[in-house]
Amino acid sequence: MKPVALVTGGGKGLGAAIAGHLFTEGYRVVVGDIDLVAAQATAERLGEAAFAVQVDVSNEVSVEGMLDVAEQVFGLPWLLVNNAAVMKAEKVLDIEIETFDTVLAVNLRGTFLGCQRFARRLRAKEAGGRIVNIGSLAGENGGTATGAHYAASKGGVHTLTKVFARDLAPHGITVNAVAPGPLDLPSVAETIGAENAARVMANLPTGQAGNPLTVARMVAELARADAGSITGSIIDINSGLYMR
Repeated sequence: MKPVALVTGGGKGLGAAIAGHLFTEGYRVVVGDIDLVAAQATAERLGEAAFAVQVDVSNEVSVEGMLDVAEQVFGLPWLLVNNAAVMKAEKVLDIEIETFDTVLAVNLRGTFLGCQRFARRLRAKEAGGRIVNIGSLAGENGGTATGAHYAASKGGVHTLTKVFARDLAPHGITVNAVAPGPLDLPSVAETIGAENAARVMANLPTGQAGNPLTVARMVAELARADAGSITGSIIDINSGLYMR
């Protein structure tokens, strides 16, 4: 039987690209998104082996409901991709505390809830699995085009990835993250402004923005059943902007 993947924030952008690629890789895909219409549109494009569910990843009841639906429709997923995020570009002195809390709630709390609640279900059935979190270059270098709230949340995602990886490794569950830099997506210009986007793209060492499909392919590689030795890793895909 085909494995099941659950992708949050899968209605559009990078999440939709990841969901689409996993579908082509033979997964049955549950597309989770707070925008149910967008999630349904993505699922409909993929076909009968895809299903849409509305989820607010910052809410534990909603996350549990998403997992319930995934199990009821397709069975316990093999792979969870924590992609849902809010990206904001604001100067640090201008950030309102309510905005800060919202970004952290979705990006960091949402990733924690996804990892924890999914892992609990895997452990209850003594099943192995894969978790791939979507981090960011901003979580590595503090962000140059995004806000402090976004950068801090993604830095936290990277740390959570390592904590969950360490604790779940003995149980056949791997946890990794992919940290993209600027991607060739409309959302980049929408978030940081067309002028800033053009400046960022012009200064990329490789001369080209990241391809969302490259990120999707990395997610699929990390999710392979024979990739059990890769865990706790943060995979950089940032056009050479940050090198460890």
